[in-house]
Amino acid sequence: MDAGEDDAPPRRRRIGRGWRNALIGVAAASVLLSLVNASWIAAQPPGRLIVVARRGVTQQFAPGSGCETKRMRADPENVYVEDTLPAIYKAARLGADAIEIDVQASADGQAMVFRDADLGCRTNGEGPLRARTLAELKRLDVAWGYSPDGGRTFPLRGRGIGAMPTVEEVLREVPRSELIFRFVRADPAEADALVAALKRAGAATPERFGFEGPPAVTARVRQLVPGAWTFAPRPDGACLADYVRLGWTSWVPASCRGATVAITLADRWKLWGWPYRFLDRLAGAEAKPMMFGEEKDGALVGITDVAQYDKVPAGFRGHLFVEDFYTVGAALRR
Repeated sequence: MDAGEDDAPPRRRRIGRGWRNALIGVAAASVLLSLVNASWIAAQPPGRLIVVARRGVTQQFAPGSGCETKRMRADPENVYVEDTLPAIYKAARLGADAIEIDVQASADGQAMVFRDADLGCRTNGEGPLRARTLAELKRLDVAWGYSPDGGRTFPLRGRGIGAMPTVEEVLREVPRSELIFRFVRADPAEADALVAALKRAGAATPERFGFEGPPAVTARVRQLVPGAWTFAPRPDGACLADYVRLGWTSWVPASCRGATVAITLADRWKLWGWPYRFLDRLAGAEAKPMMFGEEKDGALVGITDVAQYDKVPAGFRGHLFVEDFYTVGAALRR
């Protein structure tokens, strides 16, 4: 008998043992990885759910290009116009914990609440807002451009005359609500106008407010209001990208420490330890999670319907941004 034939069975046994050991090692590593990132054995993270109504109670628009107010979705019962006092107050009454409003300075340095840098789409004015004084802006109708049929009818016209508020008016309308100020423009002087308005209103404490916008503006806010929460949410933020790459080790990347982390519903499947282990790790890194419905054309869009809200874990702790608070606000109280 050939000597090679005598050696064959022991070699096969050694190869078989090698494969078994490799498989056992892979299985053990998988179990360890699962336990390290298991959400079900993690305690619910500290903090609370903070529901954010974007611009208060608002109209919704069909997809498309150009001026969005010509694509308003018809809803005769919803007569609210974004960033106005009735819309902001209604959101607070419906249970919003926080309200995000848009801020920019007028020609005479007043902090105005309005989304567009140009007046032409939503109002009966034209040109940049920054070129108009407070008195001029108060004469405009901010509901002028809203149409459900491409510009044939304008059911909200007249409801927005004199309705563009100042920040001070908003503070008087909802004195206890958390407010998130979204800067429309990238000029650091916008921060000076807003902080001056807060001081005039006696509301300069940073704990109640968040400041969102371009880095140059938020850096100026931090100079004026030390300790202020400032952020610029991005769907491709460094923390999230680094965590997807390294989070399986349970290590929280340095880019997450003290960061504001924007998460969409599509992100949740790729986050190690989602939801509770992940949120607990962020809490340990003093990071603030905020959740949105989706990313669209590079922008973060809040929750728009109840079906999306049902995908948010019941124990989520952080800011949950809601785009259509008129429709889904009542459902956000479990």
